[in-house]
Amino acid sequence: MKKLSVAPVWRHVCVPAALAVFGQAALALDEVEITVLGADSDLESAINAASLVQTAKADDETDPRDVMAAALAEYGRLTEVLYANGYYGGVVRVLVDGREAGRIPVFHLPARINKIAVTVDPGHPFTFGTARVAPLAQGTVLPKGFRSGERAESTQIQAAADAAHLSWRQAGHPKATLTGQRVTADHTRKTLSADLRFSPGPKARFGTMTQTSDSTIRSDRIARIAGFPTGTVYSPEALDKVANRLRRTGAFSSVALTEAEVLNPDNTLDVDLALADEKPRRFGFGAELSSLEGIGLSGFWMHRNFLGGAERFRVEGEVTGIGGQSGGIDYRLGARLEQPATFGPDTTAFGFVNAAYEDEPAYISRNVNLGVGMTRIFSDTLTGEIGVGVHYSDTTDVFGNREFFHLTLPVGLTWDRRNDMLDATDGTYVRAEITPFLSLNDGGSGARGFVDARAYRGLGAGDRFVLAGRVHAGTVYSDSVQDIPPEYLFFSGGGNSVRGQPYQSLGIPVGTDGLRGGRSYLAVSTELRATITDTIGVVAFADAGHISDDSLFAGNGDWHAGAGLGLRYKTPIGPLRLDVAGPVSGDTGDGVQIYLGIGQAF
Repeated sequence: MKKLSVAPVWRHVCVPAALAVFGQAALALDEVEITVLGADSDLESAINAASLVQTAKADDETDPRDVMAAALAEYGRLTEVLYANGYYGGVVRVLVDGREAGRIPVFHLPARINKIAVTVDPGHPFTFGTARVAPLAQGTVLPKGFRSGERAESTQIQAAADAAHLSWRQAGHPKATLTGQRVTADHTRKTLSADLRFSPGPKARFGTMTQTSDSTIRSDRIARIAGFPTGTVYSPEALDKVANRLRRTGAFSSVALTEAEVLNPDNTLDVDLALADEKPRRFGFGAELSSLEGIGLSGFWMHRNFLGGAERFRVEGEVTGIGGQSGGIDYRLGARLEQPATFGPDTTAFGFVNAAYEDEPAYISRNVNLGVGMTRIFSDTLTGEIGVGVHYSDTTDVFGNREFFHLTLPVGLTWDRRNDMLDATDGTYVRAEITPFLSLNDGGSGARGFVDARAYRGLGAGDRFVLAGRVHAGTVYSDSVQDIPPEYLFFSGGGNSVRGQPYQSLGIPVGTDGLRGGRSYLAVSTELRATITDTIGVVAFADAGHISDDSLFAGNGDWHAGAGLGLRYKTPIGPLRLDVAGPVSGDTGDGVQIYLGIGQAF
């Protein structure tokens, strides 16, 4: 069997100490030359990317001890690259100023290193002769590259072993192990045979979970939140679900589940749980600026373990319209208490109260909402919510002064497959909700529905370009529009709907200069986001909005649209956003609008 040129084993033991003791004064490495014989461009790129001496040169290494250490380690590093690409008869040479690095006495290092020349002769690529893993769990899918006749990349052998091991664990065998492997190279036929043997071990069930660390959260609540599946057949997915339930409370900075080394006599598997508490209190703030809508300020305070059972209590407030040119100043204040694992580990109960004074261009509303409900987590991407509440509002609009008092029954579903909540480059998001409302005074009843759908697609290497789109659609039904609170109706225009058009400028005209909301709403937004540097990006966008006075989008309505350009600057809390837009259709506004905030527009 052909051997690679490598330094003797004793060198790898003695070199670090010798370099530390007998190293010379620091002088920079002047030149690195890497030559890969043959015409495999992919292999050449992989070798250049993995080269340690190339890295030393790029890092401006100045100490000959460090340069020699990189040169001696180059043999092993590039051998791994050859194996990973299916070459098992290659030769690696590393010349330090013309001398083979592996033959330079470690006690007489050169005082200066000018040039390192690396030559790699990969030889002929090998293909798999025998490619076998046995026994396999039912349904195991091995990598396509691990089969006779395919390029014998060492990474495919590892991938096949990993796939077989995972399949046995998913089939309920947590102690499956690789008990034997025979990998031989035939240099005459240029083939590699790999025969892997597994011992699946017994099928197991979950035993008990033991908490091994202290926490300010009560142990009975931790167990209830975790929902550890004692007695069920073992599966790694079930363990992941336990850990995710604990993490999503936000009460823990770390969650670690450790399986016992051996099974119990009854083939049950015990698991240790180690937790570290997150800081219980948190606060934050936000700000937005629009040239027409003015300044908006928001803030919140949150306690992650309010009553000792991982309850989350959050108080938040908002003031918007400061210095705005449309409407007045709006005030909102709310509080929400959530208790995880109230009706099972995947159901959270909540209660809330919100109060607001809204001085909008078309109406003034003083309203209060309070209610209770529960959130059900169906999967990592699908969440449902149902509740019951009371809504009271005292309003002034084109219909005069009115009071509304409703019983509400909100129901919602959220499907979130975005790869990043603050700055998504791939995935989809859909939030759909419907709120029936029943009058508790002399008014009418009805229902309001709303859908927020978004999609993201990365384009180019590293998602340098991102195409993003959003659709808002809403409708409200009641026998008479005067039975609908004005805050339930729809307007279009502004930073959250159609940029470039004035805030809530599109509605239903009443009389000569009056305006009220419509019963149906549709808005479409598109953005093309481009990354210029690691922190700076630019955006081109276009928005359009439609308002109709008929429920379920029946009848005619009016459209308006806007478009513009934006600048993004990435920060640890999300991108800083600057958008400049103007109207492109409709008669609801003119001039340029400027929007400044934190986070993408959607």
